[in-house]
Amino acid sequence: MSSEQQDQPTQEQENFTLRMRGLGTRTVLYQQNVAASLGLYNNDFISVDILHEKGPITAGELSKLTGLTTGSVTALIDRLEKNGFVRREHDPRDRRKVIIVPLYENKEEVSQTYHPLHAAMVNLAASYSDEELALITQFLEKASDVLEEQILHLSSTTRSKSSS
Repeated sequence: MSSEQQDQPTQEQENFTLRMRGLGTRTVLYQQNVAASLGLYNNDFISVDILHEKGPITAGELSKLTGLTTGSVTALIDRLEKNGFVRREHDPRDRRKVIIVPLYENKEEVSQTYHPLHAAMVNLAASYSDEELALITQFLEKASDVLEEQILHLSSTTRSKSSS
């Protein structure tokens, strides 16, 4: 096999990336529907989901992760705090900083919204062995890292285009 052929993705690799893209699209659509059902703007919902995944972080860190300006993040946090989805706490290591703590998982409407998906995913996971789940989990972690790299690349490209 020539090196040129090796550089070309196989049909299985192409099918895999197509399925991953489809999963991403369905994930975005699901998130939009969850946000709407909870009466949240999509960016607000994405932010609380990021907080749930990352744990308590500063507003500046949330700004970097979402690509929103610090002013937009402050307004977003105000809305989420008012509706009981997050709370502000002083950073125990630096009292000048405020960390944002997610609370939305404790809200009944959130758990009711996510329960059917959680149950369906647990059911799906039960159809795989522990070894298979370990491999799938490892893949998902690596795929998330790839997506974060691509997000950073795209956001830096967008910033450089808007500043020129």
